[in-house]
Amino acid sequence: MKLGYVIIYVPDVPEALGFYERAFGLSTRFLHESNTYGELETGATALAFVKEDFVSEMVGPTHRNRNAALPAGVEVGLVTADVAAAYARALAAGAVAVKAPMTKPWGQVVSYVRDLNGFLVEICSPVG
Repeated sequence: MKLGYVIIYVPDVPEALGFYERAFGLSTRFLHESNTYGELETGATALAFVKEDFVSEMVGPTHRNRNAALPAGVEVGLVTADVAAAYARALAAGAVAVKAPMTKPWGQVVSYVRDLNGFLVEICSPVG
């Protein structure tokens, strides 16, 4: 078993892909012609987006990510050598600040933002 992808359910897949390109410097790997599914280039494990109406048809109702609500109990962690610059870029692109970069006791630099739909994103340095 290995982790193949992480999917975030969103109201607008192309909009989410564009936001992640601007905010985090990621590139779109794939966008289905229906605009209901897309993936970003993120290394071995894809970060994907599915239109929330489409997934509701498959699995039923889900908690929808929204800025006005508390974040879901999950996050996506994006690793970079320059957390402060990545955090600033994300904010400039419209991400909502949650926690400015801070150094953890084990030496890792960590920050948190919420994306355009309120999903929690950790921007951090490599561990070790």
